[in-house]
Amino acid sequence: MELHLEKKNALILASSQGLGKAMAAELVKEGANVMLASRDGEKLAAVQREISQLGAGKVAYMVTDITKAEDIESLVRQTAEEFGGIDILINNAGGPPGGSFTDFNDEEWQQSFELNLLSFIRTIRESLPHLKKQGGKIVNIASSSIKEPIPGLILSNTFRTAIVGLSKTLASELAPDRILINTVGPGRIATDRVQHLDKMNAEKQGVTPEEMTEQSINKIPLGRYGEPEEFARFVTFLVSGANTYLTGQSYLVDGGMIKSI
Repeated sequence: MELHLEKKNALILASSQGLGKAMAAELVKEGANVMLASRDGEKLAAVQREISQLGAGKVAYMVTDITKAEDIESLVRQTAEEFGGIDILINNAGGPPGGSFTDFNDEEWQQSFELNLLSFIRTIRESLPHLKKQGGKIVNIASSSIKEPIPGLILSNTFRTAIVGLSKTLASELAPDRILINTVGPGRIATDRVQHLDKMNAEKQGVTPEEMTEQSINKIPLGRYGEPEEFARFVTFLVSGANTYLTGQSYLVDGGMIKSI
């Protein structure tokens, strides 16, 4: 299958580690140019050096706080200037703190809104003039909670599902401009975020992190956590030239963990 990603220009948020880094690496392997973004300049520089060796794609980075509108404006502008346009946007953000409804005040709800939803809205808005020129692809990274709420993650459950509503609505609005937009939710993928959640849940249940991980794995039909590269390969297909008709959809990459239809 030809993915037709050579010389395509991609912007990926939260790409200094975990899923963001894995998605960037897969796109570079396919010949795409990639702009990395996160708040950690040292990590970004290290990732740039590492993944630049994987393929012909050019890799650049910009230190960005995606909760700040001015940072997003600068990031999109710099990406377009660096590569000559934007063909692919992958919205991604770190997960908000874990906790129950009574654990959070207005400020914490607002912070999560700005990180996990408003950042996506702003980046799409700023990128649209570039995506509209020749059509493009947008993928919004959410969570398995878009199909089944995760206990103890009310902030994530709330704003990740809002991403689905945003994507579904935009699929119709952007279709005349030949822009496809989809949402992808990771299940238990072996990242620092999942390791942190396992540790948090282990403390709540009075078990070791290893025991907590084993409990989680027992709920996954494939019997293991996914690898970031497995997740990234699916997203790579969605943003590639091989995808010409999938838009407005929500997908899980979860090893069969979620039982809902």
